[in-house]
Amino acid sequence: MQPLAKPAPILAALSILLSVAFLIMGNGLQLMLLPIRGGLEGFSSFQIGLLGSGYFFGFVLGCAFTPLMIMRVGHIRTFAALVAIASAAALGFPMAIDAVVWVGLRMITGFCLAGLYLVVESWLNDQATNETRGVLISTYVTVNFTVITLGQMMVTLFQPSSFMLFSIASVLMSLAAVPIVMTRSSQPPPITFVRFRPMRMFRLSPTGTVSIFLIGLATGSFWALAPTYASTVSGSINDAALFMSAAVLGGALAQLPSGKISDRVDRRLVLIGLAACCAAIGVVLLLTSGTPVYWLGLAAAFGAGLLPSYAIAAAHVFDFAERSDYVEISAGLLLLNGIGSTIGPMLASLSIEIWGPTGFFLANAAIQSSLIGFVFLRLRQREGLPVEEKQTFDLGTSAAVAVVGDEDAVQLSDLVVTETT
Repeated sequence: MQPLAKPAPILAALSILLSVAFLIMGNGLQLMLLPIRGGLEGFSSFQIGLLGSGYFFGFVLGCAFTPLMIMRVGHIRTFAALVAIASAAALGFPMAIDAVVWVGLRMITGFCLAGLYLVVESWLNDQATNETRGVLISTYVTVNFTVITLGQMMVTLFQPSSFMLFSIASVLMSLAAVPIVMTRSSQPPPITFVRFRPMRMFRLSPTGTVSIFLIGLATGSFWALAPTYASTVSGSINDAALFMSAAVLGGALAQLPSGKISDRVDRRLVLIGLAACCAAIGVVLLLTSGTPVYWLGLAAAFGAGLLPSYAIAAAHVFDFAERSDYVEISAGLLLLNGIGSTIGPMLASLSIEIWGPTGFFLANAAIQSSLIGFVFLRLRQREGLPVEEKQTFDLGTSAAVAVVGDEDAVQLSDLVVTETT
């Protein structure tokens, strides 16, 4: 019997992206559904904020500990186990209507998703060559934005009080295992560890490092609490789903233009512009009563100011880094952003408790103003890099993914810890 031929890299990448699509679609549905269902069950704004904080805290823990699982049992078994746990957790929410239980389930989901992303991104990195890595990771980011939007819109299929939407989320996450488990591609090489040294990143680029943390505060708040704001203000699940989808699509469309502009001017000025746009649009939304026809346009503009900022801040850090530092920086920035995303929903939910739904935008304005103030201070203390000394903006490098850098960058890094037997 002839051995099965190894699939072409493009086919292997497509199977991985299909797994990603199912996974993120299921998670996107939960991101939209849980705050709305929590509100229907009488959860306070702070409790709903804790759901978001629990997810991101679990995500940070997953980044730290799931590599040990991969080293012990391999990528495929780790992926299958984490998918099963995440799928079961999705069914746990309607079975136990309790805020404490829900926070625990969100922590479990966040832990699992971190490991699943790590497996997927390791596999994508292994399938890519140095010449195709940027395109492949950029495609991965595009798929992320597209399917999370589809997942959010699925909340309109059934009443959020029903069991059906949780069942759909569970089914989608279960289906994510099929393309990976059935793949004929060889597993990626053994996982690598990098040390988390935030002070080293701060010395390299204070602006980028602090900005990544503050951006985590803002984006964590957005994912956790914007659905609550939108559903409360509009009084409609459909309108709330459209609001979130418009914001995500606005952010997706602004990614590449923002990056290209930052190649031509000081990236710190682009960060200030994005933060100012996000804060200003948030204030307009705060002052807008009801859902006028331009409400979704404002949502798209808000997302365009908020969501591209991670990539710009990360690109600014990479401008000052050596290739041997890429692996540590990419992992460190992701963890730092995750820590910010854990804290952000708690702060924003307290603001909502005091000022009502519009408190979400007050908290966002405070975060964006802090970012603007710090970056202005750094502009006075450090000259910007000349255009010719910058790294060309590459979404495949600066996107929020766990595996960044080509093979040479990994080999050059003195911070990579590989498991030896």
